Amino acid sequence: MDLIKNGFTISTEKEKLDIDLIHSFLNRTYWAEGISKEIIRRSIEGSLCFGLFENDKQVGFARMITDKATFAYLADVFIIEEYRGRGLSKWLMEVIMSHPDLQGLRRMILVTKDAHGLYKQFGFTPLINVDRWMQILDPDVYKR
Repeated sequence: MDLIKNGFTISTEKEKLDIDLIHSFLNRTYWAEGISKEIIRRSIEGSLCFGLFENDKQVGFARMITDKATFAYLADVFIIEEYRGRGLSKWLMEVIMSHPDLQGLRRMILVTKDAHGLYKQFGFTPLINVDRWMQILDPDVYKR
């Protein structure tokens, strides 16, 4: 699937993704610092991915980890720095949220440190009943 708007394209075709760019960006983030290129590749294989491009240059990325029936987890959303402030993250989210494989799900979740305003526009809210949620968290896993 490819969608075009104002000279930019969003594609779900994984073969178009620039793994080097995705790795370079994610490796510098607070949530994936130290991540290897191999883990990036594996995460892409198991996800519904959205690449944002200007011509052939990738400028953004997001992925949904989903069973396409009941649940989805939004992860690794980014727009490279020089392309921010153009409404691209909002358009990327519009495309993700309208994707046919993500309709009718019971739950979508994400974790963010600083982009609450963007995600609220698309219906995301803070967790309720947080005492029911559990996790195994190893924040240094990519550094070993």
